Amino acid sequence: MNQIDPRPLTTEQLVQQFVILSLEQDRAINRDETDGFNRLYDELMLIREALEARVGDHRHALLALYDHPSAQVRLNAAMATLKVAPEAARRMLEIISHSKEYPQAADAGMTIHALDGDVFKPIRKEK
Repeated sequence: MNQIDPRPLTTEQLVQQFVILSLEQDRAINRDETDGFNRLYDELMLIREALEARVGDHRHALLALYDHPSAQVRLNAAMATLKVAPEAARRMLEIISHSKEYPQAADAGMTIHALDGDVFKPIRKEK
């Protein structure tokens, strides 16, 4: 898959692409394809950055993915929305952590641990 240019896409299209890439990432995890997972991570970051760069920070659009059936989609959405909706994102991470859907449950648990310590603090970019 070629890397997409997120700039001309609508917010809705970016959210759809976020789901597609997250599902591909889940397949890469299940196949133990680290290189594929990492490439998809980079593409997800491009989408996240494109949403953030839009006037009003459109990462809020990813909150709708908290109801998605895929734990990977929910995990990625929670991670992407930590800065714009920290309480909701943390709640989603807790739900995933307690879900026993591995490896996402472990990732969510480690993120919560990092949030509770001084390891990771989502900060807002100064505009």
